[in-house]
Amino acid sequence: MKFVMTPPAGGLSAHAAKDLAASAAKSISPAELQQLGSVNSDTALQSSGSVAGSGSNFANVLGNLVNEVNQKQAAAGSAVTGLLSGQNVPLHQAMISMEEANVSFQMMVEVRNRLLDSYQELMRMQI
Repeated sequence: MKFVMTPPAGGLSAHAAKDLAASAAKSISPAELQQLGSVNSDTALQSSGSVAGSGSNFANVLGNLVNEVNQKQAAAGSAVTGLLSGQNVPLHQAMISMEEANVSFQMMVEVRNRLLDSYQELMRMQI
């Protein structure tokens, strides 16, 4: 999704503010991200090994990924809220934070899809 907006010298036009609010409403809500992040790590994906020298287990890596996406979504939400409420938040900064959050979320979804595909392939294997 690409936005090309040029705000007038006096600030945002009503149309530009509506477009920005609509695009922010399309992103995933922080409550949904919190629900993803609150999965109990005892019953979630656990690994007895460690990730290539980092010393952390697989569940921690996935948890950190979800937390980073949640933080980016929260930052984007606060930037849009600040922009719409008239605080001193530049339009380009709000758009950058929204795109960062969008790309991070898409990456998280792709990682999840790859993990599910791998799991399903393992389940199909004959022993």
